[in-house]
Amino acid sequence: MKNQSFVYRFIVRWLVCSLGLWIAAGFLGSHLTYNNSGWVIVWAGFFLAIINAILRPILVIFSLPAILLTLGLFMVVINGTTVFLVSKLYTSLEVTNFWAAILAGMIIGLVNYLVTAILENRER
Repeated sequence: MKNQSFVYRFIVRWLVCSLGLWIAAGFLGSHLTYNNSGWVIVWAGFFLAIINAILRPILVIFSLPAILLTLGLFMVVINGTTVFLVSKLYTSLEVTNFWAAILAGMIIGLVNYLVTAILENRER
């Protein structure tokens, strides 16, 4: 049962990351491009979900002093770093610069928050 829960949560995160990337691409226009291919968004969301599951906790631990010093605002930089890293590893997703990646990370974080709140509200 625990493995099913992990797989379910990963698939939800994958879909939320893909949705967030698609919305971010709509807002950021030419700063975040995906060649108008839905598959690029789906695969980029998959890679982002993997990086968020594996690398993000390590980044958070190493940057804990900066997170505490900025009262959590440094998490925006971590989110932008993960988006920028995905764009470098998966070249079909193009992010023009680090600031665009930070804005995309903020949008993805907002979408993630909203979807999580909706899903938690439904479970009650």
